Amino acid sequence: MRRGLAALGVGAALLGGSAAPSRGEATASAAPGAPPPSPPQGLVVRSFQELQQLVADPAGPKDLVIEGQLEGDLVIKRPVALRGAPGALLRGTGRDTVVTIDAHDVVIEDLAIRRSGHRHTHEDSGLKASGERVRISRVDIAETLFGISLQACRHCVLERVNVTGYDSDEELRGDGIKLWEAHDSIVRDCRMIHSRDLVVWYTSRATLERNTVERSRYGSHFMYAKDSVVRDSRFRGNVVGVFVMYSMRLKVERNVLAGARGAAGIGLGFKDSDAIELKGNWMVANTTGTYLDNTPRTPADAVKFEGNVLALNDVGMRLHASERGLHLYGNAFRDNAVVIEVDGGGNALGVDLKGNYFSDYEGYDLDGDGTGDVAYEVKALSSQLTEAHPTLKFFYGTAAMSVMDAIAYAVPVLSAKRLLVDPSPKMYPPQLATP
Repeated sequence: MRRGLAALGVGAALLGGSAAPSRGEATASAAPGAPPPSPPQGLVVRSFQELQQLVADPAGPKDLVIEGQLEGDLVIKRPVALRGAPGALLRGTGRDTVVTIDAHDVVIEDLAIRRSGHRHTHEDSGLKASGERVRISRVDIAETLFGISLQACRHCVLERVNVTGYDSDEELRGDGIKLWEAHDSIVRDCRMIHSRDLVVWYTSRATLERNTVERSRYGSHFMYAKDSVVRDSRFRGNVVGVFVMYSMRLKVERNVLAGARGAAGIGLGFKDSDAIELKGNWMVANTTGTYLDNTPRTPADAVKFEGNVLALNDVGMRLHASERGLHLYGNAFRDNAVVIEVDGGGNALGVDLKGNYFSDYEGYDLDGDGTGDVAYEVKALSSQLTEAHPTLKFFYGTAAMSVMDAIAYAVPVLSAKRLLVDPSPKMYPPQLATP
């Protein structure tokens, strides 16, 4: 698989990556040549009892600095800036959420948080926040059921946060990062590993950028979300990279969605969603590169794939039915075992394709303009057979399936059903930036 990535000019880091930081390891480091960070300013606190009293005092100081390792479950109900000195750690009792915020204008920075409770019914978390303008920066969370939960938290920011979940069954984990009615919030430069989902539900105008999610269930799960964006992020080795349900006006830009394997493995999936724009994404080495179910719901709210790479997937694109209002321009389909599948015996002839590159295209370009003189068509007998008999998918990639498609190509009457047509395929792959 990695040799295949190298052949595409893509580094093996799309599927690999550096090891996760150890627990307690700093989540942020200064740039080379940058001056050392200034020590945090504020009243120094060295015991949990003192911290609890100061935070509970409405007239208490605005800026507090934690030194050492404190133990207890903290509740914040007033504006306060809580910063950690080097090595600062707040360890919960193991019975509840470690830090609960119910206030506006709260800042938590440079702190490690450990040991929440284990109650799914209460969503015991490392940090749970409601309010406005809450900012969480350079925080490392581990040994917690849920990581960070923003609920009714408007204009909130998570930045350079590291969440490490329990290395247990995905169904038993809590969400690493959760946005619930967290309108106008930002999740930036964060890392989530061994968790369940990064959730964006019932939320408008969320921005997810430069994040990394590995070995979790859903890299990002949008539901009833509007006017949001996910960009410049890496989703590797999850069950699903990004899945979008019942959402509108979402932009997905310059992400890597790789290594979503298993029967449910999907790099990028959509259900009942409208007005989606996808540009510059790399969907590599997944069971299914991208999946669309009733998306868009109406052709007027078009879904546009432009300048994306779908490579080395078992199935490049899978549709639940013929999708009108779906536009594919200038994408590269490279070395997928199957370019497209359509559930229910349908086809993709309603999809608007133009100027895409297909590595298995065997046409010609007599006028030398870079565009094939004959259309690219998918008419694979093997796809028809696997649609009728799904158990035959076990034989994808075998010589038997290849011979079957070769015979159907030589004798077209054996495969009269067309699944997909691009009338102007490109002869050479587009020059798309490698993430």
